[in-house]
Amino acid sequence: MATTGMAGFDGPRLRAEHDLPSAELDAVEERLHEDNRRLTGRDDDRALTFALRDEGGRVVGIAAGYSWAGIAELTLMWVDETYRGLGHGRKLLEAFVAEAAARGSLRIWVSTHDFQAPGLYEKAGFERIAELTGWPEGHSNIILCKTIQRASKRLYRAAASAPDGFPAKRA
Repeated sequence: MATTGMAGFDGPRLRAEHDLPSAELDAVEERLHEDNRRLTGRDDDRALTFALRDEGGRVVGIAAGYSWAGIAELTLMWVDETYRGLGHGRKLLEAFVAEAAARGSLRIWVSTHDFQAPGLYEKAGFERIAELTGWPEGHSNIILCKTIQRASKRLYRAAASAPDGFPAKRA
């Protein structure tokens, strides 16, 4: 048996901990992020969250995720049933996309189910990358991606040109 120098300790023990405190889970997740930063050389990861609050300050809608290493992922999108159908989901998504673009993200990823809102994402320019049937049973999990277009310097110069793309003639 391997020993670690600790008397009576034979090594780590596996056990189910389905009620692991969120603070402990967050600490382990941060260790994973530290490894990812070290392995990729990218330490620009940041939370990216927009909340919709009612007059009492209660969250009734959210678009939450993160940006890191030239991408963004929307991991939580939800609008309270009372506020659905009023354009709040679209506004939350637009805000998330705009902030991801401002941070330099080139792509935004999202996973949704067929019974949720894949049409919302597709209307916003997200493309289906994969559809995994049977997740959950009787339904599909849909992976979508939006590529953010960057205007190049050439496009800016062309905008100042004549309609044919050549420099405008001086009078």
